[in-house]
Amino acid sequence: MNVERRFAAGATVEGRQLIGLAAPFGSETRVADFREVIAPGAFARTLAENRDILALVDHDVGRVLGRTRSGTLELRESAQGLEYRIALPETTTGNDLRALAVRGDLGGVSMGFVAKRDSWAGELRTLHEVELHEISIVQAHAAYPTTTVSLRSRQPGDRDRLGLLRCWLETCR
Repeated sequence: MNVERRFAAGATVEGRQLIGLAAPFGSETRVADFREVIAPGAFARTLAENRDILALVDHDVGRVLGRTRSGTLELRESAQGLEYRIALPETTTGNDLRALAVRGDLGGVSMGFVAKRDSWAGELRTLHEVELHEISIVQAHAAYPTTTVSLRSRQPGDRDRLGLLRCWLETCR
């Protein structure tokens, strides 16, 4: 199972909650040597299955902010995309993230998922169904801060090995 990551910019603070759009639908983004777009309904199955999806800091499973099982992370699909609401914990990490969000200093939001159904039309990949594992608040830089969503990795074997390694390096920087 290859977990892919995608980035979106910004979060809104309401009291002790972070609210935003983790993945917009129909927003085409270039990744290395291909383009990618998330189709409406791509998260429907995962959300209907009531999976325990985590909200993390920087994809670190040791820094849990919330989870769907406890209700501290709420996810839903809207016409715009995958929306989230995280009830921040009364912890040092929760307080720090809230302060950074209020100041506008957070890098963005990322999500970790596995593509279950996609299609290719030339160099355009469309994600029709994804299995969502987590969303993360990114403290530093989102992949491409000038876009709404930045697509940062791909499935092994989709393209040449050199392109895959280049994409991996871009993800790690």
